[in-house]
Amino acid sequence: MPKKRKNRGRGKGGKGREAIVQCDLCGALLPRSKAKKITKRVSFLDPQLERELRSKGTQILSYAMTRYVCIRCAVHYGIVKIRSREERKRREALRA
Repeated sequence: MPKKRKNRGRGKGGKGREAIVQCDLCGALLPRSKAKKITKRVSFLDPQLERELRSKGTQILSYAMTRYVCIRCAVHYGIVKIRSREERKRREALRA
């Protein structure tokens, strides 16, 4: 059976076994290097109130929420797009 990617979809290298994480959307267990890590800043305030307070010069606390998502859920929810073989080989496409 041919393999689609040289690294089989992981960034492990020669590190041996790595931590298992759970997808936050479907609950699947997968290696951490195979999951998509999504970090989002979250605030407790209403967005309209937050805008008003920022315009007055107030510093508003927020925290980073980190989620791990499996590739199937990431494609389904539009977090990542399906790319052609040529686009997969280009590294700058990931950074955009």
